[in-house]
Amino acid sequence: MFNRRTALASLAGAASLALTASACGQSSVRSSEGTSVGGTVGVAMPTRSSDRWLTDGRSIVKDLKGNGYKAKLVYGDDNPKAQVSQIENLIKQRVDALIIAAIDAKSLNGVLQEAAAAHIPVISYDRLILGTKNVDYYVSFDNEMVGRMQASHIIKKLGLEDGKGPFNIELFAGSPDDNNTKYFFDGAMARLQPFLDSKQLVVPSGQTKLSRITTLRWDGPTAEKRMSGILATWYRSKKVDAVLSPYDGISRGVLSALKSDGYGSGSGLPVITGQDAEPASVKSIIAGQQSETVYKDVRELAGAAAEMVDDILKDRRPRVNNRRDYNNGVKNVPAYLLQPQSLDETNYDVLIRDGYYTADQLK
Repeated sequence: MFNRRTALASLAGAASLALTASACGQSSVRSSEGTSVGGTVGVAMPTRSSDRWLTDGRSIVKDLKGNGYKAKLVYGDDNPKAQVSQIENLIKQRVDALIIAAIDAKSLNGVLQEAAAAHIPVISYDRLILGTKNVDYYVSFDNEMVGRMQASHIIKKLGLEDGKGPFNIELFAGSPDDNNTKYFFDGAMARLQPFLDSKQLVVPSGQTKLSRITTLRWDGPTAEKRMSGILATWYRSKKVDAVLSPYDGISRGVLSALKSDGYGSGSGLPVITGQDAEPASVKSIIAGQQSETVYKDVRELAGAAAEMVDDILKDRRPRVNNRRDYNNGVKNVPAYLLQPQSLDETNYDVLIRDGYYTADQLK
């Protein structure tokens, strides 16, 4: 069973590659009681460009070590081919299990066939791996709820349920190769669509289809460029009242474009959502710029993944709370989902109370 971990994660500095490669490739040895002694777990994370993924990696390594395992942590740096090569190397090093946060949800089919041939269990971490039967479990947050929280914040701030409007909104989504993108968007639109239908919300650019609003690799500068184009084309005589942004890095890109267009100096800033409670965006919320972010305590997610590995390698049935809703195109992947929390200027201090950040880190 997964218990909440209260150990504080250090958030200073970049991921240490020395720590990343510290474990040697020793195969698991089982005692007569079924305890894994000296097992090694391969951990493949997608990028070091986001604070949250650095925290994920450190936390998983820490939790695995706390359960008696060695860890090999690698980062794909947003390169799907590099991640495939890294996972191949982990398989050759005879790791006992794999925890994978995919860069491209559909790029791992071949290498996961290799993992299956080597009898290595695979946990899909945060992002569901698609198109393969060789995924044993999925651990993540309730990603539709993330989108619902972002949309609910916009609805509340604009007073839409009180009949106010019309307001102009623009929509942004995550990377098209990340399966979570669809869940975030679907969750948000389930709440926003009635107000679009009633014309209380209007999208002047007309860009409402998911295929038109994605942001490759969740890249902030890409979002900034798109927002600048929207402002130049559709807002010469209008103002933006809200921006649905699925991630803090995208939010900061959107903010940069808005400020360059004059927002925030003479006129106020729109309502702008986000996700991951990254330090720069929390500071922006405190300063009255970004309006909201969704807090996902990835230390808990790391703990859940580490407990799941421990259960698998000790021949116990891992805890799951969703068996039907996460179909990867081949199978329903058993999932364990955690709950996120929406933060704004009224409650961001939960990050300090939880020990996720210190007060000094948010100054």
